[in-house]
Amino acid sequence: MINRIDLTPPKQLQTLIENRRVFNLNNCELNIYESYQKAFGVPLTFNDLVITSMVTGKKVMHLANQPDFEYLPGETVILPANQPMVIDFPESTHSNPTQCIALMVNTTYVQDTMEYLNSCYNSGSDDNHEWNIDFSQYHFSNDAEIAETINKIIRNCSSGDKAKNIYADLSLKELLIRLVQSQYLKRVEMDKSDKKNFSRQHFLLDYIHEHLTEKLGVDSLSRKAYMSRNEFFKWFRQQFGISPLEYINRERIKLAKQLLGSQNTTVTETAYQCGFADVNYFVRLFKKSEGITPGTFKEFVLRDSLALSPSVPKGIF
Repeated sequence: MINRIDLTPPKQLQTLIENRRVFNLNNCELNIYESYQKAFGVPLTFNDLVITSMVTGKKVMHLANQPDFEYLPGETVILPANQPMVIDFPESTHSNPTQCIALMVNTTYVQDTMEYLNSCYNSGSDDNHEWNIDFSQYHFSNDAEIAETINKIIRNCSSGDKAKNIYADLSLKELLIRLVQSQYLKRVEMDKSDKKNFSRQHFLLDYIHEHLTEKLGVDSLSRKAYMSRNEFFKWFRQQFGISPLEYINRERIKLAKQLLGSQNTTVTETAYQCGFADVNYFVRLFKKSEGITPGTFKEFVLRDSLALSPSVPKGIF
């Protein structure tokens, strides 16, 4: 989630639909939009690449040649320059306003950052690929790192610190790099089975998923990659933006959420089936990731599944 931002004082509102506050920095422009009443078909376009994140409320987004989608807190949308969008605000009220940030980033700045990524990460590497923003992955849920980086940019842009351009520049580069790494990880994940021998990245992610329920250590993975432990750890983080252990644990939590939907699987059994040797560690990790314990998650899932199930007439058995 993006941290709550103070709403515009009522006396300063210019409009009840997409009221806008602007903070200009050297390489970006932070826009904070607020809507206080229902509205439909509101057009919006930005002159440069824009990274938007929902803070409160709900929008429905309409993009050309794309299916419509609900846009909710904890999610981000990135769009290229001059991409028209049409927005609905089906639930906005004074007591439940919609708030969203839109970070417009200078095109030259984005290009320079991508050139830096390509020169830094591809130099002397056998795993070359083009680092760039992938606009086909335009709508996604934030991970913790992306959300915190956006929060830092908001704090920097809206502060009165004379050095805020320097701080914002560092955070902006970090955000662009994290976005590209996250997108690249998703692309490799999607292709890992079909292209497992296409690259070292595809092979390793496919291997991790095939052995997710077994003991997986950085030492064994580094041997599979024909690297030293330190080289492998650094390489994996450069490619995907997270450490090998963070990736393994993230995928195990995904598997655990699937297994917890079964009435016959306990939390302890789920932990062992997902490759965790320590149940307490699994519980702590699950709560950190999902905000609730695995036991509470299981109760919610089973309660919801029962509520959705059609009632069984008495005497049918």
